Amino acid sequence: MHFLKQNGAKEVLVIPEYSRLKIIPLGGIGEIGKNMMVLEYGEDMIVIDAGLMLPQEFGFGIDFVIPDISYLVKNKERIRGIIITHGHEDHIGALPYILPEIDVPPIYATNFTMALIRAKLDDKGVSYGNRLNVVKPLDRVKLGNFTVEFIRVCHSIPDGVGLKICTPVGVVVHTGDFKMDQSPVDGELMDYYSFVKTGREGVLLLLSDSTNATYPGVTPSEREVGKSLENVFDIKKGRIIVASFASNVHRIQQVLMAAFHHNRKVFLVGRSLINIVSIAEELGYISIPEGLIAPIETIHSFPSNRIVVITTGSQGESLSGLVRMARGEHRYVDIGKGDVVIISATPIPGNEYMVNKVVNKLFLKGADVVYADDWGLHVSGHGGAEELKMMLTWVKPKFFVPIHGEPRHILEHANLAEEVGVDRDNIFILRNGDVLEVNGEDAFISGHISVGAVSIEGSTLVDVNEAFMVEKVKLANNGAVFVSVAVDADSGKIRSLPEIKTSGVPEIPDEIVDKCRQAITDVVNKGLYTSEREVENAIVSSIRKLLKRSMGITPVVIGSVTEVE
Repeated sequence: MHFLKQNGAKEVLVIPEYSRLKIIPLGGIGEIGKNMMVLEYGEDMIVIDAGLMLPQEFGFGIDFVIPDISYLVKNKERIRGIIITHGHEDHIGALPYILPEIDVPPIYATNFTMALIRAKLDDKGVSYGNRLNVVKPLDRVKLGNFTVEFIRVCHSIPDGVGLKICTPVGVVVHTGDFKMDQSPVDGELMDYYSFVKTGREGVLLLLSDSTNATYPGVTPSEREVGKSLENVFDIKKGRIIVASFASNVHRIQQVLMAAFHHNRKVFLVGRSLINIVSIAEELGYISIPEGLIAPIETIHSFPSNRIVVITTGSQGESLSGLVRMARGEHRYVDIGKGDVVIISATPIPGNEYMVNKVVNKLFLKGADVVYADDWGLHVSGHGGAEELKMMLTWVKPKFFVPIHGEPRHILEHANLAEEVGVDRDNIFILRNGDVLEVNGEDAFISGHISVGAVSIEGSTLVDVNEAFMVEKVKLANNGAVFVSVAVDADSGKIRSLPEIKTSGVPEIPDEIVDKCRQAITDVVNKGLYTSEREVENAIVSSIRKLLKRSMGITPVVIGSVTEVE
């Protein structure tokens, strides 16, 4: 197995530049989310996926995180296209933010995926002209030195694909997110034959989904959830509220059918859920019995035992329908005793705290919370260990890179590859930003490009560097003290009593406030500084020391000096 520190220099020197294929993950390695992979050959570059990631337990105002695309911006004239494997947010969510920065290259995606992308770009006001190209499984697209063929896979969203990428040095297979569901809800089986055929023809490199590498055996079929839903609907007689991923159209279809079979009306809550159901129905990916769904504003016209609410919020998202219900802030649904809340999902790693917080609030409101694991109400959209091994044996790659997962998933997937016969020296454990170079004979990690993450706060993009996050954490934990002072422009002396305001800190006693004002006065009256910035820095340093010494607190201190004529 190769890590960056194991890179060999001699091989790098003897392989000519023109014969190298470069693989550079910009996100999605060692983490769940913000998937983005770059493939380069000569002057041509393609990008696979452009996803976001939800902030971890404490986001401190961050709505979500997207990959750092500085490398793409520098090379935007070389980008021949963006290939999207499926429509989950961790694969399309970054598109509205990155496309304007790289002059909107052509985008290729299947029908349902492209409908979600188009809606997302329209919502954000991103112009795309004729750059959106809908493809079908087995279609081929020529993008410079790359020819991309789309292979159908099963996942927890319709129209997912893997990729067969023909390059001058050999074939690369990118699985996308997949599972080997033998009885999918939509009847669309994974195209096993194309993966096997590609493997027989020869595969240079496999890039494969690692999310469920630690799950032994095979992931159950989505149809099993339908059976469990029918069981819950048989037993539970109160109002039923189902929280699920908005994009899991097959899950929503099964909730709709369970409601239909039990003579219940369905009410949809959550903008994203309503939009996706509308798109799915229009394109024929979901079937809704006539009259089954009713407007949410009519919910009080029906008895509790005739109601099913489908809502967003299975991951504890702060603005989702379920969270607003749990807080008692939803306009139409006030959860109380007798309500049955089904959490038809398991927490994405990092979201456990937020989900548990919501569940506790639901219990306090008297709801009967039905867990996915206890009732069989959720199955993963990712293949288990045996399915990952099967993919490896089908494709028979010379080189292997596990992608999409936390370190434990990546490393376990590497172990599975070795179990089925992949040479240990041909397995590469990458980090985001690593540059893997491959030709027909050899592969090696040749270097690393600087990558990070960019946070989205509202509509603002913020570079998520270490200093920025340290300051956010400190502000959240310790509060802030704001000090301002007016200084005479001519004499340099204080014109009025310094102002001291606080936010999120213990009340500062009057005697310490007086000491702070005196400390500010002393700094200004010394006249040792040549600019307002120097004076502000000196004031901040002095107040920090005084508050630490006198009260034992270490808030963020922000100083402001204004010259007055």
